Amino acid sequence: MDTEVSQGTRKLCDGVWRVYYDGYWIRAYEIPADTLIARKQLIEASTRRLFKHVEHGLNVPSTRLEEARQAFESETEPARKRVKGAMLAGALFNRAADIFTKLVDIQACGVKILPDNALMRECGQHLQEALGLGRMVLHRSGEEGIDELWGEPFKAFVFPVGEFYKSRYIKVAQAMRGIDRIADELSGTLARQPIFAGVEPLIRDYAAAAKVKCETLRTEPDIFDVWASFVVAGERLSAFEPRLPVDRTASDELSASQGLTLIKQSKDLVVHICRARVAMPKSTRELVERCERYRSTSAAAVATTQPGGLAEPPRLESSSLSRVATTQQNESAQSR
Repeated sequence: MDTEVSQGTRKLCDGVWRVYYDGYWIRAYEIPADTLIARKQLIEASTRRLFKHVEHGLNVPSTRLEEARQAFESETEPARKRVKGAMLAGALFNRAADIFTKLVDIQACGVKILPDNALMRECGQHLQEALGLGRMVLHRSGEEGIDELWGEPFKAFVFPVGEFYKSRYIKVAQAMRGIDRIADELSGTLARQPIFAGVEPLIRDYAAAAKVKCETLRTEPDIFDVWASFVVAGERLSAFEPRLPVDRTASDELSASQGLTLIKQSKDLVVHICRARVAMPKSTRELVERCERYRSTSAAAVATTQPGGLAEPPRLESSSLSRVATTQQNESAQSR
């Protein structure tokens, strides 16, 4: 980490401007002028982006806002109320985006729109209410909410455009840190197992490609190379096969199948993080806990092979590991 570099420092690296935040040099983008048009574009883009990454069914048209509110307020069953609250939040975001779009259109006709305009106040109220409902919204994986992403339309409304971009850079840095933590945890866990010798470089290559993808917008000319590198690195990691000994034991096969499961879970989580460009701390924490359990189980299995240890567990079917690997490769192909 560059501890002596100030937050927000910019430098040119190989023809690309980068900005420093929280230990990472992140690809920098030109900040537009702070105008209603710029805010409109940010709100629209942020709203579209959040609907891509949250659970399905939340993109409720603004014309159905009152219906969504009535459905939410009349619901008493907690699980259903959570879903309806998330749907109401979606309708509120869409209503705010529609209002702001019309205000920009009016301004284009020469009408000056002041911050205390009644419609501007209504837009802000809708965004703030939607933000408050964000705790009811889950990521599309169903694992956790992504509050940082859910709050972006509101930040685009209330923050100066430059500050909005700064908040984006900080979130990208946090996402990169999350990717590095996952790679460190997975490498540190599997590197202890001889059957996973050679997997660490594949994990590192995948994490490096994910961080580049995390900072690169789809509109960039090099997105074709960036995305291709990310996908290929993931395919190589998914194709890794544990090096089981000829005289493999049931413990060897169990460790191999569980390790492959950790690889798949880690890979899926990295995909979620780098596509949304926000950290997912709850999911990352749960993955770390699974790695810790795997290490504990592996240590216990090693202990049973020592003199005076417990009896070896029953041997698994010889085809069990190949079924695990085939299933994971098929799931990986379907996810792409």
